[in-house]
Amino acid sequence: MSGHSKWATTKHKKAAIDAKRGKLFAKLIKTIEIAAKTGGPDPAGNPTLYDAIQKAKKQSVPNDNIDRAVKRGGGLDGGGVSYDTIMYEVYGPQGVALLIECLTDNRNRAAMEVRTAVTRNGGTMADPGSVSRLFDRKGIVVVAKSQEGKEVSEDDLLEATLDAGAEDVNDLGESFEIVSDPSDVVAVRTALQDAGIDYDSAEVQFVASMDIPVADASAAEKVFKLIDAVDDLDDVQNVFSNADVPDDVMETVDA
Repeated sequence: MSGHSKWATTKHKKAAIDAKRGKLFAKLIKTIEIAAKTGGPDPAGNPTLYDAIQKAKKQSVPNDNIDRAVKRGGGLDGGGVSYDTIMYEVYGPQGVALLIECLTDNRNRAAMEVRTAVTRNGGTMADPGSVSRLFDRKGIVVVAKSQEGKEVSEDDLLEATLDAGAEDVNDLGESFEIVSDPSDVVAVRTALQDAGIDYDSAEVQFVASMDIPVADASAAEKVFKLIDAVDDLDDVQNVFSNADVPDDVMETVDA
């Protein structure tokens, strides 16, 4: 299992018991606003917005909050949103690489907060391009294994999505992730729906092309401490890592 998958699993479990659900909601709402601004406020004609709304609903974001976000992003309430997307490149403990994606209305604040969180938690800011070259953009669709009394298997997913562009299926424990070219993520999601299979999220992410093994529990804790510190920042939307933490080390860290 790749480092991407392990971090996705940890993040998913974290979200399920999230004591900071307000921060999670804010990030999901921001994604909806950006999608509505970029592609229009109609989910039927804007698949990115459709998937952003789907993900928010899966995390129990109230419908009223979602509707207001769509209106703000689409300019339907007379206002509008203006965010800049900034990517920061970071090296953490054990040489682990991080890509930090920010959506912010204040570039100076975002830069200062990210730099502070990184340096205080054992990381260093990297030169542009030195980290991003270690990642590829991929379409990622996450599917829960248990769905309304039935179990979804890897074979079910491959049968449904291979012709739509699925490249790989990774086991995340309680769910699967289907990897595709970014241009095929909507086709993969649609193929699942046509096969009667529900999905939790469908989006384009950065996936490490080469993982860095982190086989020591102490080092893994330092990596996750850095990731958590950055991920908790209001302007940070996503953190992508190439850390590959073995299952036994992950169990020690969780304990």
